[in-house]
Amino acid sequence: MLNKNESRLRRSRKTRARIANQKSIRLAIHRTNQHIYAQVISADGGTIIASASTLEAEVRSVVGNGGNAAAASAVGKRIAEKAKTAGVTAVAFDRSGNKYHGRIKALADAAREHGLQF
Repeated sequence: MLNKNESRLRRSRKTRARIANQKSIRLAIHRTNQHIYAQVISADGGTIIASASTLEAEVRSVVGNGGNAAAASAVGKRIAEKAKTAGVTAVAFDRSGNKYHGRIKALADAAREHGLQF
């Protein structure tokens, strides 16, 4: 019997294998109770093109608490702006095995609204 984290990691492996097979740039999300992190990673998986998180001063000044949907939306907006600056418009969404719900959904919706396509 798998525990909650092992199940999440199993789901994330399947997703990452599919994205690697497509050879597309991916938007990877990492979520903790207090913060949320987003990275745009190159197709070969070796280079981080852009990153944003609730630890950045620009995001912290907008939202006080990093563990809510408003903070996730701010990170989604920031990662979309950074990715567009780096010349990336289309990505594959890697939710790291988390449910597409709550903070993950808020980040994804904000990134889409600000120009990322996935």
